[in-house]
Amino acid sequence: MHASSLSRRSVLAGTAVAAAAVSLPMTQGRAQAAATPAKRGYRWRNAVQGGTGFITGVLFHPSCRGLAYLRTDIGGAYRWDDRTGRWIPLTDHLGWDDWNLLGVEAMAVDPAHPNRVYLALGTYTQSWAGNGAVLRSEDRGATWKRTDLTVKLGGNEDGRGAGERLLVDPRDSDTLWLGTRHDGLLKSTDRGATWKAVSFPATPSATGQGITLLVAAGRSVYAGWGDSDGTSANLYRTTDGTTWKAVPGQPTGTAAKVPIRAAYDRHTRELYVTYADGPGPNGQLDGSVHKLRTSSGQWSEVTPVKPGGTTADGSADSFGYGGVAVDARRPGTVVVSTNNRWAEIDTVFRSTNGGRTWTSLKDTAVLDVSETPYLKWGGDKPKFGWWIQALALDPYDSKHIVYGTGATLYGTRDLKHWAPQIRGVEEASIRQLVSPPTGEAHLLSGSGDIGVMYHERLTASPSRGMASNPVFGTSTGLWLAAAKPSYVVRAGWGEHGNGAHSNDGGKTWAPFKTQPDVAKSAPGPIATNADGSVLLWSFGTANPGYRSADNGATWTEVASFPKGAAPIADPVDPTRFYAYDTTTGTVFASTDSGRTFTARATGLSTGDSEFQLVAAPGRSGDLWLSLKGNGLYRSTDGGATLAKVGSCHASHTLGFGKAAEGASYPAIYLVGATDTITAVYRSDDEAKTWTRINDDRHQWGWTGAAITGDPRVYGRVYVATNGRGVQYGEPV
Repeated sequence: MHASSLSRRSVLAGTAVAAAAVSLPMTQGRAQAAATPAKRGYRWRNAVQGGTGFITGVLFHPSCRGLAYLRTDIGGAYRWDDRTGRWIPLTDHLGWDDWNLLGVEAMAVDPAHPNRVYLALGTYTQSWAGNGAVLRSEDRGATWKRTDLTVKLGGNEDGRGAGERLLVDPRDSDTLWLGTRHDGLLKSTDRGATWKAVSFPATPSATGQGITLLVAAGRSVYAGWGDSDGTSANLYRTTDGTTWKAVPGQPTGTAAKVPIRAAYDRHTRELYVTYADGPGPNGQLDGSVHKLRTSSGQWSEVTPVKPGGTTADGSADSFGYGGVAVDARRPGTVVVSTNNRWAEIDTVFRSTNGGRTWTSLKDTAVLDVSETPYLKWGGDKPKFGWWIQALALDPYDSKHIVYGTGATLYGTRDLKHWAPQIRGVEEASIRQLVSPPTGEAHLLSGSGDIGVMYHERLTASPSRGMASNPVFGTSTGLWLAAAKPSYVVRAGWGEHGNGAHSNDGGKTWAPFKTQPDVAKSAPGPIATNADGSVLLWSFGTANPGYRSADNGATWTEVASFPKGAAPIADPVDPTRFYAYDTTTGTVFASTDSGRTFTARATGLSTGDSEFQLVAAPGRSGDLWLSLKGNGLYRSTDGGATLAKVGSCHASHTLGFGKAAEGASYPAIYLVGATDTITAVYRSDDEAKTWTRINDDRHQWGWTGAAITGDPRVYGRVYVATNGRGVQYGEPV
């Protein structure tokens, strides 16, 4: 989503900025639906991909061995379970109305109380996004209490890898600090239950970074400021919890413009700060590392390698600095990471003498990504990383270092051998789901950033990694020929082609021999007819659709296809295609294999590109149209007429699976509402009645992109989430 920036909010010192706290887990936002709950219940798990998103922060608890927390930009927060070696999701209870809270701006632990943990939630600060919230827990995130804020937080905006912006005061465990982007500094004196804005020397702006970090150094608290011009102060300190002053002697200049992260060595009483010329994770061209001896106020630059050099091929070696962590067991031992270093590739530097000399851990690193093969990105070798702003050092193991990237969390226990320490974390934004009726894989998925995956097992990351030949970033289309399921097509954003076909169910791929010129700049949804003989490809609202009858060797413009619509193939009749035009509220149909389209039912809802048309398997002309809050409609005559389904109050996405025993119609799965609550439902009687199959602990924010049942396993359903990967449920 994109929208204009939020106008500046006026926040005065002492103004209350929080509503009353509420207890969680709880039904989010709406009353309980009238649908029947599942009698046997459902077990929900992730279809394993393994990470796949930006890890923005990692915290080891300083006084409890084996306890750690992780945050993501759109997929919530996790707690490390040392016994099972897995990350446990902590925010799956957040529901449809709270989708904006799945981005975690910051997290904090209490060194004196290991069971306490705090999360500052909020994905976007734009006007169309909701306000942020603070969650607090006394049992390591098993249960939460929530305080809604009246300010916005930006867990998926620039600067999301900085921090942490949330801190338990070192003098008093009841006091917390929260740095915001546009609304100054907030303070709580009742363990996060209520919050007030307090006086801070720097003035926030509607478009700035505001406070980028908060860190304790002894009994003092330091705050980084992200809106300096490079000459004014960007690091402040309070020694009494009331008055903030600029830290004397702090570095200036472009390379020290934005403080990104900080870490305090209590043995040497030195504060290490990483800087860049911008907040990142993208766009940083310069940076530095400095340390402050807090006892004397003396600053020293300890930058491992200064940006701005030239690589062997003549490229500019530009980058900033990101993460920093100190060794709680070894005085003077510190690690820092580069960020946005594309020419020489980012690295983690380690020093054992307070930054006088450094060693690049990348230079001797042995990476093992066998557990998540997609990290080879269609090639032979994985990269050490990029977007490294989350960096942590285990306070109980000096050789246990972890760092986050744009796709995973790498860890080592010997400073040489690295592997993803990512089990349990699933952050993909899923766009398409296909469950084949035959073959090895029960699932194909299309995602933002990581293309298409062939899931030969649901419990392990796909062995083939990302679909290659060509490799896509974000997938825009995925379709299987209903009468020839070995034939699959896909479309997406890529540098070496934007469409591909498979003759073995999605295991291997070949690019189309040609593609329309517009495909590179606007690749959209694609479909193939029932027998795989015709392709129909859409390219956005500014362009016509295109058709191919020779497997992508040649393409012909289809002028009558509604621009921007998603093509839908009839699962039985290879001469029929359908499409829904959201600009006119009209169903279009083709009976000549996609050569021409004519309008059928009209006068329906308009203006929302997320409206979805689907065809029921094994039937010709049986169409279901999801119009979000305007309800669910059905046609049994190929779109000539549609009738509203009275059992459904709202429908966001709908799919089909194997019929229940004794039933003649496929099971229908729905993300929508039968009364008022948006949830996941199943119908075994052609949408006459519905059963809710998820629960209040398993909601995953926004789930409106795709849903499908399994045509071979009754009751199994796959749900696309925006930041929690593919969730699949089965009756228990």
